[in-house]
Amino acid sequence: MLDRAEDLLLQILDVLSPEIEAGIPIVGLEPSCMAVFRDELCNLFPNDERARRLSRQTVLLSEFLQNYQDLIALPKLNRKAIVHGHCHHKSILKMSAEEAVLTRMGVDFQTPAPGCCGMAGSFGFEEDKYDVSMAIGELELLSAVRRAPPDWLVIANGFSCREQIAQGTDRQALHLAEVLQMALREGPLAEDGAYPERWIVRQRAADVRRSMKRTGLAVAGVMAGAAALWRLSRNR
Repeated sequence: MLDRAEDLLLQILDVLSPEIEAGIPIVGLEPSCMAVFRDELCNLFPNDERARRLSRQTVLLSEFLQNYQDLIALPKLNRKAIVHGHCHHKSILKMSAEEAVLTRMGVDFQTPAPGCCGMAGSFGFEEDKYDVSMAIGELELLSAVRRAPPDWLVIANGFSCREQIAQGTDRQALHLAEVLQMALREGPLAEDGAYPERWIVRQRAADVRRSMKRTGLAVAGVMAGAAALWRLSRNR
């Protein structure tokens, strides 16, 4: 799907042209998306100056917080955690900023699963690859999550990694942004207890329900309008 990728990236370059020209940092949350901007974008458009500049201006949330650490005070969170890095994050972007931010926050973390989660985008959802996906997950990550004490956080920025953890264990992994939200909400001495991610998971579900409700209302409005136009055409 390289042709489609090129078309979409050209649209992104057009939309972000003013920000690229102004040198504004582009902050992203998903490591695989950021890897596209930092690595694949320049491979696809080696002679496009906008692509080269966007590649330099694109940063993960953790990198942004580290780049401006003198200006951005981080909330404290005295918790233990296991951290799993997305494959693109570990191989292209590196985990140093992520680990530095968690250290500044006071999170005592371990990284027990240096390999792949096994999901790999849509790979793990394909019927003929499901068993391979789960076998890869069981090599390191899923067993490490199951061994983690229930009051520890599980942190993973990659959407695929979080999905694999959710479907292969009884835990829900949090993005760094959600860990920051937890620290801001609960303070440094967050209440101890099993499965500390539960309130954030409930908030996610509520957000999804609200989004689905808005979408449903919009679809209903379109259908009602279409029905009215159909009746009007019939009357004519």
